[in-house]
Amino acid sequence: MSARRRWIGLIFISMAISLVIIDGTIVNTIFPAIIDELDLSSTEVQWVQESYILVFASLLLVFGSIADRFGRKRILNLGIVIFIIASVWAGLTESATELILARVVQGVGGAMVLPTTLSLVNANFQGKERGIAFAIWGSTIGGMVAVGPVLGGWLATDFTWRWAFMINLPLGILILAGLILLVPESKSPQRAGGIDWIGAAISVVMFSTLVFGLIEGRIYGWWEQTANQFTLGSFTWPADTISVIPVSLAISLISGLLFVFWERRQEKAHKNVILDLGLFSITSFRNGSIAAAIISMGEFGILFALPLWLQNVLGLSPVSSGLVLLWLALGAFLASGVGGALSGKLPPARAVQIGVMLELIAVIGIALLASTASGWVLVAPLLLVYGIGIGLATAQLTGVIMIDVPMDQNGQASGSQSTVRQVGSALGIAVLGTMLFTGIQSNLETNLQDTGLTAAQQAQVVEIVVDSAGGAIPVLDQILLPQQVSQQVLDDVIYQSGEAFTEGVKLAAWAAGLFLFLGFLSTFRLGRKAKVKA
Repeated sequence: MSARRRWIGLIFISMAISLVIIDGTIVNTIFPAIIDELDLSSTEVQWVQESYILVFASLLLVFGSIADRFGRKRILNLGIVIFIIASVWAGLTESATELILARVVQGVGGAMVLPTTLSLVNANFQGKERGIAFAIWGSTIGGMVAVGPVLGGWLATDFTWRWAFMINLPLGILILAGLILLVPESKSPQRAGGIDWIGAAISVVMFSTLVFGLIEGRIYGWWEQTANQFTLGSFTWPADTISVIPVSLAISLISGLLFVFWERRQEKAHKNVILDLGLFSITSFRNGSIAAAIISMGEFGILFALPLWLQNVLGLSPVSSGLVLLWLALGAFLASGVGGALSGKLPPARAVQIGVMLELIAVIGIALLASTASGWVLVAPLLLVYGIGIGLATAQLTGVIMIDVPMDQNGQASGSQSTVRQVGSALGIAVLGTMLFTGIQSNLETNLQDTGLTAAQQAQVVEIVVDSAGGAIPVLDQILLPQQVSQQVLDDVIYQSGEAFTEGVKLAAWAAGLFLFLGFLSTFRLGRKAKVKA
């Protein structure tokens, strides 16, 4: 295959991953429009977002392994088709239940796309070219995280929220055409026997219960059950018992132990496995995966808090807040050029360290400088630095993880490292989300003491601000005016609510900085001589 065809094919591979990554964040800015039209409850809103993430994270490892056997390009194309169909379904839906089901199917398609794009990059490029290709692939992920909210805000504002999903139809068809024409098939020789379906089922249970527990711990309680009761269809978690979260995490732990036992048993019998645990005897793969998990906890958790702050406290529109986040996308794309130029000249592990350090500097800057007075002006340049860091760290770390993996285990390794990142991101969002809302609540309880509100009114304001993730701040006048609160008191309450939310964001930024610092320390184990199992 000619070099020109490989690089043009990489454009379509990057477009495929863009489609999936954008859809993970695009709903953040279109939820108000969806809620208004479909009359979603708060529980349904959570499931529209989290059903996609749960299915997506749970199936990455499975489809990475299946792609090795049946062909990476074939599974990628099938994933794009499923994703397009589910997107059209989501765009045409008339009920919350339909939308949630469509998002589940989107998650299946997305899980087929992510590991196969990475394994195709790894299979089609070698040497210095591989480093440049990984830089482009990784920077695309970092940039698309920020593009999603902008695109969603624009479509919801100027057209309809339905186009946030329907736009995947023309884009998906274009991507499919490019993949079919320009990207060669890639698969690995397999042992006799079928797919390890038992291992696949155990891994799905393990990852789905883990990701659910990490994301929903704040909602349902980490041990004692909160006022929220878990419901799924007609099933409701029993009251007067422990929370569903420790049960979910316990199931994940037991499933993890069972998964290791089963995969080792399969390996000893020389049968196919979902994950060859011998991959972790490869030093670069093991150390890189550990670093990726820790870094992911800090990388994307802060991006959960910033859009809420920009819209609910600073009063930016969805489009405007998305444009602020575009500074991150710009940084990520700049990093692709920098990463390509550095390929072969700077050890990949050193590039990862530089990237993580830039991310660390940026989040500490946000923790120190974010304020309602300065607004987004000081935050935007820090997001640019943050984006450069993500672009360098994500791309080069991927190269470090995959560099010594045997070609016949490409899909398994791709799915494994993608799953590690997704679980790390889920844990980061859970921890940083808890820090954000804990910080908002404690600061707001203190701030409201001298505003003139009664104790009952203070408790009401704290509850609605925290439960709405700050969404109630711009409309507090509609909530408190019927209670004959003076305009001066009302203005003070709104101001104090914004200040409390800002402090919560800064606390979340400090937590992200801690994770990134630990991730930075873990990068010093990268780049050591690989030890591949015999």
